[in-house]
Amino acid sequence: MIRYTYAQRGDMGVADNIILVGFMGTGKTTAGKLTAERLGWRFMDTDALLEKRAGKPVAEIFAQDGEAAFRALETTLCTELVGWHNTVIATGGGIILDPANREGLLRAGLVICLVASAKQIASRIKHDADRPLLAGADRLARVEALLTSRAAIYAAMPHRIDTTGTTPFTVSERIIQLWRSAR
Repeated sequence: MIRYTYAQRGDMGVADNIILVGFMGTGKTTAGKLTAERLGWRFMDTDALLEKRAGKPVAEIFAQDGEAAFRALETTLCTELVGWHNTVIATGGGIILDPANREGLLRAGLVICLVASAKQIASRIKHDADRPLLAGADRLARVEALLTSRAAIYAAMPHRIDTTGTTPFTVSERIIQLWRSAR
């Protein structure tokens, strides 16, 4: 079993990292980059990091190695996050499906789940061809089905921000407010 320790920032007791979880298209990367810039922190996207490490896009990892192999890469990465500091981390939408990953993320920093309506998500990702879980499907129907299957996990996250009809700046502001209130 993996052991985690809660990351703290000095004496202030403020979480070292802000970790954004939630479904694809909820704004994790966009709001995460803006939040990192505003805090003077680094930004990391777990999917981008895994692509770099694997030497191929997420869609190719899914196609060539399978979803289970991709999820194993995510789990390995989650064990590393507890050692990161002053980082805003945008995770892949399915990273929290594994209970060990959820535990690791919660110990690595302040976890905030970004949510949005299925229609908003489908609209945001309508031109994005790099979504392996949506390949060849009616996007809205597939988004609705996946959201339904993940609803309990997303609802169990300690903090949630609805990004439907909200600007990235407003989402970033809410993220920073939650981080400051966690002091």
